[in-house]
Amino acid sequence: MKFNDELALFLKARYPIIYINTIEEDRVEYVIRKNIKTNLNRSIYSWDFVDGYTNNPNNEGFARKNPLQALELVERLKAETPALFLLKDFNRFLSDLSVSRKLRNISRVLKLQPKTIIIIGSDLTIPKELQDLITVLQFELPSEQEINEELTRLVNSLNIKIDSQLFENLVRACQGLSLERIRRVLSKIIATYKTIDNNSINILLSEKKQIISQTEILEYISVEEKIVNLGGLQNLKEWLKKRKTAFTIQASNYGLPTPRGLLLVGIQGTGKSLTAKAIANEWQLPLLKLDVGKLFGGIVGESESRLRQMINVAEAVSPCILWIDEIDKAFSSTENSGDSGTSNRVLGTFVSWLSEKKKPVFVIATANNIELLPLEIIRKGRFDEIFFLDLPQKEEREEIFKIHLREFRSNNWKSFDYSKLAKLSESFSGAEIRQSIIEGMYQAFYEKREFTTDDICLALNESIPLAHLESEQMTKLKNWATSGRIRLASSKNIYI
Repeated sequence: MKFNDELALFLKARYPIIYINTIEEDRVEYVIRKNIKTNLNRSIYSWDFVDGYTNNPNNEGFARKNPLQALELVERLKAETPALFLLKDFNRFLSDLSVSRKLRNISRVLKLQPKTIIIIGSDLTIPKELQDLITVLQFELPSEQEINEELTRLVNSLNIKIDSQLFENLVRACQGLSLERIRRVLSKIIATYKTIDNNSINILLSEKKQIISQTEILEYISVEEKIVNLGGLQNLKEWLKKRKTAFTIQASNYGLPTPRGLLLVGIQGTGKSLTAKAIANEWQLPLLKLDVGKLFGGIVGESESRLRQMINVAEAVSPCILWIDEIDKAFSSTENSGDSGTSNRVLGTFVSWLSEKKKPVFVIATANNIELLPLEIIRKGRFDEIFFLDLPQKEEREEIFKIHLREFRSNNWKSFDYSKLAKLSESFSGAEIRQSIIEGMYQAFYEKREFTTDDICLALNESIPLAHLESEQMTKLKNWATSGRIRLASSKNIYI
């Protein structure tokens, strides 16, 4: 149900006190006034702590810096006078005993008269004794249609012509921002570039970064990695390619549901984190990394609160990508964690959100040990797909060597013997291959000469890959991957 419909229903049903949770005070007041003018004949009285009541000459400045007196106006008006009282930031005073008692006394009167108190606040704090009286109503950030209308108005007023694709990208980039913030950012863009073009997208994304930086749980990750720089993983790349435009209006009009996310499983160094960054760059979506360590707080109830905060922020800046690194360590052994059930409650809230989320938040979770993950996470419906990232095969290792050597030596990267390097690097991960190149470069730099294939070969011979140190875990992972319960990221067969 839309906000206007819910509000009208609550008013007609004579709900005494409505709490609207929003950061957009001006916009919600505008919407309420428009709704009242169209559907209901009520006088509106607006109050704030500094100026008291405004917009009404008979009560101008009344109850200034006096929240208790602000409630007295409700009783002073005639019983048959239809009225709506907008009390801004009044949630700050609800814990005061006199205010709380006054609200409970007034609520009996409000149920019998056409009067309603609406509290507008950005922080949802309601004392227990008032929870049965107050009805919470969420005021969502601007919808896609509202952003579309605002951008159309701005473009027309400035007489700027932009193509439909750029306009769609702008609408998508603005999602998660308030109208006031959108107007402010667009003013900044016009002042900087004198027009609206592709550079505007980056400025809008940086504005989202400001929102994310206000929480310590999520980190905004700037990415430059590209899908083409991932060696191998052809099945995964093909899967991602088909979903690149899944967040567009065309995909929505076609009836496609928004992709939910991916679980990437494999030993360390096989490119799971690199893949998460490359997807964000390829899809041109902001990448948010969840710090799982900061998610679990020491105070009872704090972990659940932080998880809800994380979800709210991620959904506010959507469409976006939420990256949860090493999720197996976050939710391992929840049944025996000994934390009074906190981990289980957090896990329950998290998996419920994964299944039921409506906002376009694409979740990428990575795991090194699938055995540590609870079954609730890996069951169908949580993620679109689970991919296993195996150690690269010979052809893939050649490709990985070429990618890194092209980066380090763009002029003579073709001079290296890639077949030889691929043979010597069996059981090496992509990260270990890159490190062997760096080791070879150090050796040559120490001897004051250009590094060659032989320097890298020497580094490979002296290195012990992680797969040899954790062969038992690797075997279990491969057995699980070949059981048919998981898709292979690479098109090559796995040999155990």
